[in-house]
Amino acid sequence: QLSTAGLWIGGREAASASGAFLSVEDPARRREIARVSAASAEDIGKAVASGHEAYRSGVWSRADVRLRADVLQRISQGLRERLEELAELESRQTGRAIREMKAQLGRLPEWFEYFGALVRTAEGRTTPFLGPYLNYVQRVPLGVVAQITPWNHPLLIAVKKLAPALAAGNSVVLKPSELAPLSVLELAKICKEAGLPDGVLSVVPGHGHETGAALCAHPLVRKVDLTGGTPTGKAVGAIAGANLAGMVSELGGKAPMLVFEDADLDQAVNGAAFASFVASGQTCIMGARLLVHEAVYEEVVQRFVRKAESIRLGDPMDMATQMGPVISEAQRSRVLEAVSVAKSEGAEILCGGASPALDKLPTEVSEGYFVLPTVIAAKPGMRCVQEEVFGPFVVVYPFKDEQDAVKLANDSDFGLAAAIWTKDIMRGHRVAQELDVGIIWINDHHRNDPSSPWGGTKDSGIGRENGIEAFHEYTQSRSVVVRTSDEKFDWFHDPNARYS
Repeated sequence: QLSTAGLWIGGREAASASGAFLSVEDPARRREIARVSAASAEDIGKAVASGHEAYRSGVWSRADVRLRADVLQRISQGLRERLEELAELESRQTGRAIREMKAQLGRLPEWFEYFGALVRTAEGRTTPFLGPYLNYVQRVPLGVVAQITPWNHPLLIAVKKLAPALAAGNSVVLKPSELAPLSVLELAKICKEAGLPDGVLSVVPGHGHETGAALCAHPLVRKVDLTGGTPTGKAVGAIAGANLAGMVSELGGKAPMLVFEDADLDQAVNGAAFASFVASGQTCIMGARLLVHEAVYEEVVQRFVRKAESIRLGDPMDMATQMGPVISEAQRSRVLEAVSVAKSEGAEILCGGASPALDKLPTEVSEGYFVLPTVIAAKPGMRCVQEEVFGPFVVVYPFKDEQDAVKLANDSDFGLAAAIWTKDIMRGHRVAQELDVGIIWINDHHRNDPSSPWGGTKDSGIGRENGIEAFHEYTQSRSVVVRTSDEKFDWFHDPNARYS
């Protein structure tokens, strides 16, 4: 049944001023499942004004931190009560396997709990200010902040951004992807039911070139937090910078997975498959490059190919399905074009590289946007090694020694994440210090926690999500200097008066 949804502005649902709407598709069945109002520049103006008014009123920005913490706790509880429903909604709009969504969404309430606890226990500081002065420093909110979230993890990434922003006392205008806005709109309703004041959160689905551009360019927006592609991040940074607004961005990636000769090969292969093919490879931290020591290269690649070929594709709503489709026809074409480019460069397709045969899928999803798990033997410098594909597409190639592994791993414009597989813990730490990335796992991948900083280097973005770093991203320092001496002061009378 086709559902409809409006924008969320000022604590209530609203139709778009233009009357335009977005069509949300189930990528497994290629069927429209919802129509959602598409925010225009006029709608963005209303949303930002509503947030600014709420911020200026102090109803949230100057509320007692205990109240903010309590509301965040109730949001966590409301989210937990609706996890089953939200997991199904997330699977239908993204095509991701329901098994994945239940596992992923199960932890989301922790973000609101963590940041509620953090703001409730946050303390200011004093400085060693010279002279008879007390200088105390506070963390205060920024104002209205813009958040732009992608389609691959609609609810997870919205929660990761929203929890610290709200904890800090900001008003938020959140633009979810036009491809998968439904769960984020439901989150807004949960926030209202939990007691979040009207105007503090608006959700404005729409296309990036119109809705996103208008939001980032609004002069009252004090910070933009974006998860998306690197070209988009650079464009958004330029727009926000024109208003001297700050920016946090988690952008593209091409994560290396380094498998050393002493690694537990069963664990490494299973871990690499998890890194590469969960979410149909549509994550910025996906294991895109499998680098294996030459002494075990053939064995690891053979095992990895067998693992990839064993992954069950099917109806995302079936708990037995291990991998669903990619999000759209455009995304499937992008992955298959990358396969063609790899072939033209002389790379060898070891498995996959195509859509599955129709008779290999359940009838009800046989027309979906599926791509087989793809493993390609490549060489450093090839486009397939350097460019982000964002799909179930992994390149494999060998390294000679530790120094060579580090060199090859760092040979990328991206620096979001990496994994190191070794039983030698000293080597693990040593190699981690040499990798130019923001997130490193040793003998694991994909692991995330609200307390653990998340972000990249180079073309993978700036700033950090999660942890106290995220709280600081959404606050600014205010320095108050108090004169504690009653000694008389007259600069224009006393030639020895202190200036600073």
